[in-house]
Amino acid sequence: MNELSREQKILVISCLTEGQSIRATERLTGIHRDTIMRLGERIGRGCAELHDRMMVGVRVGRIELDEIWGYVGKKQKRVERHEISHKGDQYTFIALGSASRAIISYRTGKRDSENTDLFTHDLRERVLGEPEISTDGFHPYRVAIRDAFRGKAHHGVIVKTYSVTSLAVKDAARRYSPAEVIAVEREVASGFPVKISTSYVERQNLTLRMTQKRFARLTNGFSKKLTNHAAAVSLYVAHYNLCRVHESLRTTPAVAIGIVDRVWTIGDLIDAVLPLEPNRPARVTRNFRVIQGGKD
Repeated sequence: MNELSREQKILVISCLTEGQSIRATERLTGIHRDTIMRLGERIGRGCAELHDRMMVGVRVGRIELDEIWGYVGKKQKRVERHEISHKGDQYTFIALGSASRAIISYRTGKRDSENTDLFTHDLRERVLGEPEISTDGFHPYRVAIRDAFRGKAHHGVIVKTYSVTSLAVKDAARRYSPAEVIAVEREVASGFPVKISTSYVERQNLTLRMTQKRFARLTNGFSKKLTNHAAAVSLYVAHYNLCRVHESLRTTPAVAIGIVDRVWTIGDLIDAVLPLEPNRPARVTRNFRVIQGGKD
């Protein structure tokens, strides 16, 4: 990997951030898949630390929280007892600024109270003031947001009810279509939220699933190791915030939220994160399960 030129690194990362799998990137670039994997993981680690350093002191009006499902190694029903922590279902929690579309905080792990609490406390450390927060009906959000923000947040919950009939349809034409929403309920959990909606973060989840092959359904491109999965998420977040021009904003979310003053290229991203990767022992951090450096 150290023998790759800067242009080769840019080409590999460009492929990975545009939805190509490891083997497809190998065919397109002529670079061995093991080298591609090591480069992607290394840059993903650097992206996690870059996010920790840049996304601080943010002032936003509305924040939308959601989780997107993925799996590592094998489906949950095949996970053995000793594999529970690092195999099977792995959710990515995402906090999105609704006006800037910037991903402010994220965390990959099990969809449980512990990770929800760590995720919301990380969000609290990054934002200023008393933001308005919208979440789905996942119950641990209520306690986690109350504890993290100490009552200084306006929290609204949106709960969607889906049609049982549409969920039960098995024919090929409808099997993978979203179920029909038959009812939407909005509830104030705390404060005085003006708008309760998770539409923007749900749309962002589609972008994540389309641009990261590990999240694609019905393929064999899923992550085989949790560290690689987390690295892919960190790479996606950095690219999404800093490099990918949002169609409605006409600029990147990072420019819109004010943490940078220009649109970054893939080369800029690589130059920024590789110096952040000294040879230090791995340890657990907030956004990346195993990372070199960063904050706990």
